[in-house]
Amino acid sequence: MATGTVRLHRVLRSSPERLYRAFLDADAMAKWLPPYGFTCKVHQLDARVGGTYRMSFTNFSKGTTHAFGGVYRELVPHERLQYSDRFEDPNLPGEMLTTVALRQVSCGTELSIVQEGIPEAIPAEMCYLGWQESLEQLARLVEPEIPE
Repeated sequence: MATGTVRLHRVLRSSPERLYRAFLDADAMAKWLPPYGFTCKVHQLDARVGGTYRMSFTNFSKGTTHAFGGVYRELVPHERLQYSDRFEDPNLPGEMLTTVALRQVSCGTELSIVQEGIPEAIPAEMCYLGWQESLEQLARLVEPEIPE
C-alpha cells in the first residue's frame, strides 16, 4: 500500500530556467538525481505532457539495481513539473506522484517538491535523506556560472 508523503524546500542560486532544464535533461538527471552511493541510467525520456521516462539506480557497493518510470502529467516551463513514478519491483507497489514548483526570488529560485504515494516499505526518513543528497548535487550542477 502506498502511503508516504515527503515535502522539501530549498532556495538555490540559479534561475528557474536552469532548474527546470535539470529536471528534464537526461544527462543532468543522471548526474544529480541518484543519492550518494548510487549511479543512474536514463533508459528513456520523452519530456512532454503524456510522455514517459524510465531510469534505474544502481547501488555502487552491492551492484543491485532498482528500475522505475512514469508519465509526465504537467509541464509549465520554468514554473512547475508533475510526474508519476512506479517501481518495477513488485515489492514496492503503487504509483507515486511528484510535484516540483519553481518560483523566482531575489537571490535565485525557490524550489518546492512534494512526493506522494511512497510505498509503505520505504521509510519517509530514507526518502528525505535521499532527496537531501540529490538536492545538494542539484545545487552543485545548477549554481555555478561557468563562462564559455
